Amino acid sequence: MTIGVPKEIKVQEGRVAMTPAGVYEMTRRGHTVYVQKNAGLESNLPDERYIDAGAEIVETLEEVYAAADMIVKVKEPQEREYKLIRENQIVFTYFHLASNEKLTKAMMQTGAVCIAYETVIDHNGALPLLTPMSEVAGRLSVQEGAKYLEKPQGGKGVLLGGVPGVKSASVIIIGAGVVGSNAALMAAGLGANVKILDISLNRLRYLSEVMPANVETVYSTRYAISDLVKTADLVIGATLQVGMKAPHLVTRKMLKEMTPGTVIIDVSVDQGGCFETTHPTTHADPVYVVDGIIHYCVANIPGAVPVTSTRALTNATLPYVMTLAENGWKKACMSHSDLKQGLNVVHGDIVFKGVGDSLNLPYKEWKN
Repeated sequence: MTIGVPKEIKVQEGRVAMTPAGVYEMTRRGHTVYVQKNAGLESNLPDERYIDAGAEIVETLEEVYAAADMIVKVKEPQEREYKLIRENQIVFTYFHLASNEKLTKAMMQTGAVCIAYETVIDHNGALPLLTPMSEVAGRLSVQEGAKYLEKPQGGKGVLLGGVPGVKSASVIIIGAGVVGSNAALMAAGLGANVKILDISLNRLRYLSEVMPANVETVYSTRYAISDLVKTADLVIGATLQVGMKAPHLVTRKMLKEMTPGTVIIDVSVDQGGCFETTHPTTHADPVYVVDGIIHYCVANIPGAVPVTSTRALTNATLPYVMTLAENGWKKACMSHSDLKQGLNVVHGDIVFKGVGDSLNLPYKEWKN
């Protein structure tokens, strides 16, 4: 199979979908890999390393798409890429279609096979291709929150861990999955007082056993959220409904009861956001203020640390890329239920129910 690895064109996105190690594994199996010039530069992976691994370097985005049977990316196709995607071409990337009707309809019009990293679900019910970036995003959310709590950034002027004789900051984390648990560990490690909320009592029981003493678990209700955010210094939204739009758990009304300079970070922004006042931002312009509350809603948080993120992501995606290349998408999805669940749009049809339900668009079950 011919595989294309384009340079990401989303604003300040430095990750790349395949490392030279991945290229080597693909080419030694007889596949051809086209990598766009400088695609890995911001991840500290120069073209020379790709060439040494067996890749063919091409100059333009258009050349990559024209040459490839399968496009392997990090972020969802941008508008410039829509017209480059061909019928029957496989596009394997993070799509987050449930919150983006324009992208969904564009992918339907291409006739391509769209396989989303974020809905690949393994036999344990885990999300193997979402997990590594959720780990990065969870940890980075605390790092960014600490920065924007500084007074010169518009925040309250609070140090997360406090100092002897001065209380630590209050950090509220909504959602106790991979993002939330990693955020809790980071915040606790810095000395903050952390409360993590979830609707799964089993998950809360587990976390209460393994988390540091300064992390308290709380059953998540609208009332509990409304009460806790009033005195919070940092609120991190980390909810996930696989392949579906995130629910709004922090409302505009709640903001008015929070202290000005509080920072809220919506890691769920890719899925539409779990704060009512969320809209996507970029690393170039990451924050905005509503009712005195600082909103950090960057839609590609792990892109801020591409050297780490690229390696974490490609460690997880490479086996799936190999499976698709070796077997073709139909056979691969028929024999691997995790990849089958990654199918979101096939030949013009939405085949992942959560996407259809979220956008009120027709859903059609994909038949083997």
